[in-house]
Amino acid sequence: ADLKEFLRGGDHTMSGAMDVDKDKALLGEAATKLKVDEDPENEGEWMKLADLRYRIVSAKKSADKEADLKEFLRIVEKFDAIAVYEALCTAGGAKRDAGLVKKLTESRDKRLKEVEDAVETAKELEGDMEVREGLMCKAQILARSAEQAVAVKAYDEAMSLPKTTSGQKLDIEFNLMRVGLFWGDIPFLDKHVQAAHVLVDNGGDWERRNRLKVYEATYLLCIRDFKKAASLLLESISTFTAVELYDYPKFVFYTVVCATVALDRKTVRERVIHAPEILQVIGDDITLETMMNSLYNCNYRDFFVSLVDVVVDKLSMDRFLAPHSRYFLRHARVGAYTQYLESYHTVALPSMAQTFGVSVDFLDRELSDLVACGRLSCKVDKVGGVIESNRPDTRNALYQQTIKTGDNLLNRIQKLSRVITI
Repeated sequence: ADLKEFLRGGDHTMSGAMDVDKDKALLGEAATKLKVDEDPENEGEWMKLADLRYRIVSAKKSADKEADLKEFLRIVEKFDAIAVYEALCTAGGAKRDAGLVKKLTESRDKRLKEVEDAVETAKELEGDMEVREGLMCKAQILARSAEQAVAVKAYDEAMSLPKTTSGQKLDIEFNLMRVGLFWGDIPFLDKHVQAAHVLVDNGGDWERRNRLKVYEATYLLCIRDFKKAASLLLESISTFTAVELYDYPKFVFYTVVCATVALDRKTVRERVIHAPEILQVIGDDITLETMMNSLYNCNYRDFFVSLVDVVVDKLSMDRFLAPHSRYFLRHARVGAYTQYLESYHTVALPSMAQTFGVSVDFLDRELSDLVACGRLSCKVDKVGGVIESNRPDTRNALYQQTIKTGDNLLNRIQKLSRVITI
């Protein structure tokens, strides 16, 4: 009898050991399936889909449109990016391939089913950390393959989990900002830039603070705030790590473009032209380098030629800057005219036209328009063929403004003294 009881106990022990081994196997399988893709280069490659889509459907013909489409389809298959493929086909950029859509959908759904099953296993056998990892993995899959609203809902589910730290919330905000940038949703992007600022101010680390500067600068490019964008980009030159958005050469391109129209000549020389980080990269882009240096060196003919090349070949094909290419072209020319006229009280119209490499008629029309709208301080004498520069007296203007402000302050104090009883 004792021997039988002992054998029964042994059976229970062996059964318990088998259950433990089974649970460990399930946990190991779940952990493998819940792995989030943390490679920033993969994320950057997915973000590249938005750039390629814009170039393919752009009204301006890209020289490498067929190569762009081939690269687009390669990345689509890599990430099962069904939604952006459907968007491209709807916009007329490619003919819809039903077989490809079916293949991508099946691959995406299979991966989602594995992750959802692994999340359920984690809820039963593990803790909050593993569940959060699973929800983040699910959200990443949906962000890369589904529409914006579906991805946002998935990230909101991860954000709503209990015991979510400020660092984890900030990482989710970065993901949401990338989703907004990918689909070009500017109001959505603005909302989450502000939310990220609140989290960073409440204890964000150094690395996340620097990444947020790049994200915010990219948002500012989209809303044409080049001055503030230039400031944030220059602050991030030596600490750039946001390769999930774009690579360093494109970051330098945005920095130089913003600095050209937003910063004064002295600041450009100190922080852009002589910046070692920019000098290491800009040599690979001769047109951009020529535009940057020729304006500073007062080679206005070269500046105008390189400016047109940059706008036509680069800005017009960039999804963030293309809507502002005409604005940039105009403001860059205004900056060049202003810099040139600062050195003269009177200059002959043909001489200035020759310096800039344009016709006299074109220069006369352009300067007349700029003077009429208050962008240039000069007078154009078409009969005499000269331009008279009216350099503003900044010191006198500052003095007059100070006097006016002081008078307003005294008037307010006098009004206040009449109602205060001592």
